[in-house]
Amino acid sequence: MQDLTVATAQFEHKSWDKAYNLATIERLSQKAASEGAKVIAFHECSITGYTFARKLDREQMLELAEFVPNGPSVTRLIQIARRHEITILAGLFEKDENGRMYKCYVCVDGEGLKTKYHKLHPFINPHLTPGSAYCVFEIHGWKCGILICYDNNIIENVRATSLLGADVLFMPHVTMCTPSSRPGAGFVDPRLWENRHKDPTSLRIEFDGMKGRQWLMKWLPARAYDNAIYAVFSNPIGMDDDQLKNGCSMIIDPFGDIVAECRKLDDDVALATLSPEKLQQAGGHRYKNARRPALYRDILGQDHEPVQKVAWLSKKQNQ
Repeated sequence: MQDLTVATAQFEHKSWDKAYNLATIERLSQKAASEGAKVIAFHECSITGYTFARKLDREQMLELAEFVPNGPSVTRLIQIARRHEITILAGLFEKDENGRMYKCYVCVDGEGLKTKYHKLHPFINPHLTPGSAYCVFEIHGWKCGILICYDNNIIENVRATSLLGADVLFMPHVTMCTPSSRPGAGFVDPRLWENRHKDPTSLRIEFDGMKGRQWLMKWLPARAYDNAIYAVFSNPIGMDDDQLKNGCSMIIDPFGDIVAECRKLDDDVALATLSPEKLQQAGGHRYKNARRPALYRDILGQDHEPVQKVAWLSKKQNQ
């Protein structure tokens, strides 16, 4: 493997406005490519929009969702990748010939679809089918994996993807700034976003505090450190339906250190060069080699009935 320059992006998407979102993806992809990036990653459902989907019925979801890879959005994404000579990762809702729907994340280059992944733990709409497999593939000789948002909160998913060979984990999210039982959590007032140019300080305090970045720092670097991987985290900024998101798209190296981060209160990209030597220098590489699976194989594999509830969704939406 050779050094690889990767970009992570943040932008304010528009719900159900695929043309606008794809135009923004192209603008940021062109910017990243002009700065030397060979790969750029966008957030969960960056093509379609996300949180508004909690209000959609089955027919509306089928109208929003597309076939992959032959739908119009992935076709356009491939054209963008070819035009700017960059590999692109982005998200949308997918449907298949049997009417099943998935939270999908795709990786394309100028030649076509490289891989697609289905979120293992979807929740935003009851008509989504959970994914059933991990995903490991190659970009420019680097082994890469994908886990979408909630998938990363189940630590076994990250370890499993790492053990399957992933050196880079793409982690597209739409997260932070929502209520939960943890101290300090909550929504951020949209009026702060509207007034961000006159008063950026008040918004930054909210975005960087326990509603946002401080919570992220409790767990995200540990995923990279424990598994000796590069973590490429992507998250939207601005209004997502009626919720405000804080961006913080970043790249974390195998030591758990942030090596690039979007800090604008606006659409942004951040670039980092990934170096293969860090993968074996990091402590997580030694810890994975020191594992004794016989101690916990039966514990981790025992029967368990999954229960997934999201604090900010209504009781009906959590069913």
